[in-house]
Amino acid sequence: MINLMDVRSAALRLLRPIDPFLFAVMVAIIAVATLMLGSSSPERMDAHIVNVTIAVIVMWAMAAQPPQRMHSLALPLYVLGVLLLIGVALFGDVSKGARRWLNLGVMRIQPSELMKIAMPLMLAWYFQKREGMLKMRDFIVAGLLLALPLGLILKQPDLGTALLVLGSGVFVIFFAGLSWLLILPVVLVGIVGIVGIITFGDQICAPEVAWPGLHDYQKHRVCTLLDPSSDPLGKGFHTIQSTIAVGSGGVFGKGWHQGTQTHLDFLPERHTDFVLAVISEEFGLAGVIIIVMLYCLLIGRGLMIAINAATLFGRLLAGAVSMIFFTYAFVNMGMVAGMLPVVGVPLPMVSYGGTALVTLCLGIGILMSVQQHRRRK
Repeated sequence: MINLMDVRSAALRLLRPIDPFLFAVMVAIIAVATLMLGSSSPERMDAHIVNVTIAVIVMWAMAAQPPQRMHSLALPLYVLGVLLLIGVALFGDVSKGARRWLNLGVMRIQPSELMKIAMPLMLAWYFQKREGMLKMRDFIVAGLLLALPLGLILKQPDLGTALLVLGSGVFVIFFAGLSWLLILPVVLVGIVGIVGIITFGDQICAPEVAWPGLHDYQKHRVCTLLDPSSDPLGKGFHTIQSTIAVGSGGVFGKGWHQGTQTHLDFLPERHTDFVLAVISEEFGLAGVIIIVMLYCLLIGRGLMIAINAATLFGRLLAGAVSMIFFTYAFVNMGMVAGMLPVVGVPLPMVSYGGTALVTLCLGIGILMSVQQHRRRK
């Protein structure tokens, strides 16, 4: 006969790494994703279920690992990621004008996705090694460690992934104790640059004017953001159709499966980068508020885990992973609302896509691991 006590004990062992609050929020967000995929692209539902299953398994496997093991893997993962990025630069497959994929024979991989996790792991490992001895040169070294993969990703070019990798690294450096006096000048330069682009947009966006460090298509995205009507059937099409969908939803939306922008095929990438526009059109402002609240709960819980972590490595890693979710959500929402350029950043765990979903659930697993380790301490 089956011993119920043994079954209960085994179940508890399996569930021990899981943080109930984080898991509940994650399930709620994935439920929203499933609901919206059922409206925007139901033919992808089977693949979505497979992606979710793999992502949950990866999350649980990571949550069951102690942070000490992640600490030992940080340097090898970073070195592997950089080598793969160099391999992409030398031998990568070119698709739609970008060299982002590496063909290993049995499979094609996108190494830049690995750096979203390897980068904060590496910097958290570095600052843990330097704990109690931090000097300015340590922050310079950390900046160089961040700049190497970032430059390789920008060269592909892949601005969206570069922004996410940059954010994951900068958050670790900031949480490690970088002075505000060094951050404020960069922020001020950014503000001046934005004001300058808005004020002198016509002159700066002239075809003969080159933007140092940016490809032409990246310049066009920024310029089209200022005036989408300048290319309504080209670069501005995404922004125009997205803002129409967002505005037409009103407060409570048109109802599930009733979005005209979505179902008349006006809204591009409706199941991936612009899924928030589908939510806004079909569920209105109320639906957007719900998804924003879920992200706030997820990020808030992650930051609480970071505060209570047992080691500097755990605090830096959990803090950076939490803020990665903020970066994803902020950039995607700004893009959909027509406030930021279109850069191909998905809405975390809502946009369809296996790689991004597994990466983000891996991040949640890291948060659960840090929390479980704190409880043991």
